[in-house]
Amino acid sequence: MAAGFGLVLAICLFAALPAGPVLADDLADLLERELREASLPQAEEEASLQQDNDALSTGAIGEGTAVPLAPAAAAPAEGGPAVTSIRIGDHGDQTRFVMELSGDVPAEYRVFTLSDPFRVVIDVKNVPFRLVEEPADKHKGFVSGYRYGRFEADTYRVVLDATQPVEVSRDFVLDPQAGFGRRIVLDLASTDLASFNAKAGLPASAEPAAPAAAIAAVPVSPPAERLERRRVVVIDAGHGGVDPGTHGRSGVQEKAVVLAFAKQLAGELRASGRYDVHLTRDSDIFIPLRERVSIARRHKADLFISIHADAIQKPNVRGMSIYTLSENASDAEAAALARKENQSDLIAGLDLQGESPEVTGILIDLAQRETKNYSSRFAKTVVDHASQKTATLDPAHRFAGFVVLKAPDVPSVLIELGFLTNPDDEKQLTSPTWRATMAKTLSRSVDRYFGDRLAEGPN
Repeated sequence: MAAGFGLVLAICLFAALPAGPVLADDLADLLERELREASLPQAEEEASLQQDNDALSTGAIGEGTAVPLAPAAAAPAEGGPAVTSIRIGDHGDQTRFVMELSGDVPAEYRVFTLSDPFRVVIDVKNVPFRLVEEPADKHKGFVSGYRYGRFEADTYRVVLDATQPVEVSRDFVLDPQAGFGRRIVLDLASTDLASFNAKAGLPASAEPAAPAAAIAAVPVSPPAERLERRRVVVIDAGHGGVDPGTHGRSGVQEKAVVLAFAKQLAGELRASGRYDVHLTRDSDIFIPLRERVSIARRHKADLFISIHADAIQKPNVRGMSIYTLSENASDAEAAALARKENQSDLIAGLDLQGESPEVTGILIDLAQRETKNYSSRFAKTVVDHASQKTATLDPAHRFAGFVVLKAPDVPSVLIELGFLTNPDDEKQLTSPTWRATMAKTLSRSVDRYFGDRLAEGPN
């Protein structure tokens, strides 16, 4: 269904996802060491030897540095099979580590643990690392960090540093689907020290195990179209036509700024080949708020993104923010903004805010818990990526009662690109260069969001 509410099957051990504070009142429309110097003093050389001995069992030393413990093979050809993405998910009682591979190559790997300190080691055969995406925060859940590098001529090693004794409760491979490459997935769970030490140690065999698919086949039995079809993203450019939205000091109108950005983002997502992308409007026309939500539902959207630009009486306030549905606005400014945006329907003479509080409460209660969680998770992903490229509010993820977020079965967010009332933000929002950069950034956020969901199992 639109938001991917199929049951999370056996592949997902995280049935009890925490309920984010994401539901609200009015929203139904919218909705990424080098080797030591040879000439060390004698005193340092002994310490170096001990470190290198440890490297023989861990396969990597410095953060992201390779340790050439075997004769270096020829550099892997660009564009060939590679590990291109690493993701870490904290699910409370378990931590999920995902590596995505490009190309349709077998995922041959082995996993083992080492003690003192606590580590989880993954050896991957014949697939080098050319990461285009890593988590901004490498300390999540039971993982305090990781490093990777070439271990042998045809083997690459990843070492996860654990915060405590852990066990690999599951490891498996997900085949390519919905535009994402093959993924190696590890689930780490807490264990006691005695159990950890009993299992820790180098494996008896020096060879990686058989292809992972043969090691741990994952029972998958969702509808075929759920796995094969491309995900549907609906992008909503706010306002339009007789509703110009807010405006900047230069006179630029919100409706024009957000339409230009929506088109740029749609282009980025389409270029990836992973998504079917639809715009609620691609010209200067007025569309009622609830009709925007209806458009998303007619397209069976898996994600709804509403694009807006902000305004406030304080010209020094600037930065991007992202809203998800909440029963109460997260602060007074969010509440005022929600009231302003929700009045848009009145401009066309259609007051769609006439539901009684009782009916509104029922609609909110009917909103799927999964939808709220997924909306919040996408919002967090956007904040993680966007905060590295542009100014963001603090906090950047907020909650309000926007009508366009109210679809109960479509994860939906409303993104305020910045403040047209701030001169720096206004300059950015009207800059083709900034627009292109942020469209790429949000596109990577969409990739990350759907990649994480696929790694959790069919949905």
